[in-house]
Amino acid sequence: MKLIIFLLSSFITVQSSSAAEQRLNVLFIAADDMRPQLGCYGDATVKSPHLDVLARRGMVFNRSYVQQALCSPSRISMLSGRYPATTGIFEIGRPLRATMPDITTLPQHFKNHGYHTRSLGKIYHVGIDDEASWTVPAWHSKKPRHGPIARAAIEANRRDNEAKGIKQQGRAKGVGNYASPAFEAVDCADDDLLDGDCAANAIAQLREHARNPARPFFLAVGFANPHVPWIAPTKYWELYDRSNLPLASNEFLPKGAPAFATTPAQDFPSYANVPAGELPEPFKRECLHGYLAAISYVDAQVGRLLAVLDETGLAKITVIVFWSDHGYYMGEHTWWGMKHNNYEGATRNCLIISTPRMPHSGAKTDALAQSVDLGPTLTELCGLPEHDGFQGRSLKPVLDNPAATVNDAAFSWYPKDGWLGVAMRLDQWRFIEWTKPGEPHVRELYNMVHDPQNDLNVADKPNHARLVEEFSTRLRERFPVQDFKPPPVVRQGGKR
Repeated sequence: MKLIIFLLSSFITVQSSSAAEQRLNVLFIAADDMRPQLGCYGDATVKSPHLDVLARRGMVFNRSYVQQALCSPSRISMLSGRYPATTGIFEIGRPLRATMPDITTLPQHFKNHGYHTRSLGKIYHVGIDDEASWTVPAWHSKKPRHGPIARAAIEANRRDNEAKGIKQQGRAKGVGNYASPAFEAVDCADDDLLDGDCAANAIAQLREHARNPARPFFLAVGFANPHVPWIAPTKYWELYDRSNLPLASNEFLPKGAPAFATTPAQDFPSYANVPAGELPEPFKRECLHGYLAAISYVDAQVGRLLAVLDETGLAKITVIVFWSDHGYYMGEHTWWGMKHNNYEGATRNCLIISTPRMPHSGAKTDALAQSVDLGPTLTELCGLPEHDGFQGRSLKPVLDNPAATVNDAAFSWYPKDGWLGVAMRLDQWRFIEWTKPGEPHVRELYNMVHDPQNDLNVADKPNHARLVEEFSTRLRERFPVQDFKPPPVVRQGGKR
């Protein structure tokens, strides 16, 4: 009997020791073009119940910023843990290793320490992946991104252009993807479209990991919505009453801002059903309706992943990150369906982090966070050796104490018309400095306390002259003056 008790005690001790030593998994969820318009961010209109549940389990970062408000450079910066000033990539087209061939990325760091790393959907930009980051090749759904109306329009356009000898590239209205309408409600199941199929594949991966828990995983799941075109199953459109959707109150360009800095991108006007000139109010409401439906579609897929984590018990040993690659404008400053600048609305993103042992579940923090911080944060949370190539700072002190501070500023870059702008988001100010060879520096300053949407540039006000010089010195001490160098002409690997 004593022998049985001893053996049982030894077995329990081994099991407890094994559980204690078990490394945490990482489920990294990315959304495309999702600004912080969720219930957990205080938005009363959007329906995001599942992301709100994740927020109650984890921590919401109210002031999280990407390092460039454009899909591929933002993702490359986050996944590399380096600022765009280091990667040298400010555009869609070149992969990371075109400029940094020997780099070790965030998922690669995990792979090098025994993790099974996998990418599903849009993590790096579509067509611009990084083979060394993943244990197996990145997976992309074969299900359609578009609904039947959009697919028919794109196919008809393809045949017409083929007959005319026009290649399916470019941003002219009616070419390639831009033959699609900007929005469409589709009478279908979630899994009939790309994002639902991506969630289904992620669920299969999670179940497989639950059956074979010995090897920890870093699973990255990227959803294409709510990037325009806003295409989602009809049931998500039915969550909203279009007539009651609030429109932007600041439909004017930032006052006093340099003209080149506020020039809009031409992506959105190129979609097939976008009227020329000023958009009529009914069309604006349709756009906002589609955008919110797309958010709710993504939210439902996140809910499916959370349910599987709970069902399999993986939730107890998995760090969850929900991240978006930048903000988005939906009428503010007259901009629709775009980012492409250095202002608050473009650079501020969603960031929710949940760990199995959250000391402050459901908390929100105003600590400044950057996408480059995710590398050191996940490395520390999972107990991996530090990676000295990461340029951000671990956010674990903030997870331990929402009032803590690890960054005194967050930085973002954007090239415009030969200028390179670097934005410095501080506690109460947003400062932007633009440089161009042969031109004097151009500066912008926005009071984030009284002007959170950056409506008025006050850099030229005499009472702010000293502050502007102080911020300029501070910025250039951190990042020496840079000039924008146009990238070599390359074939773009995917649509914007």
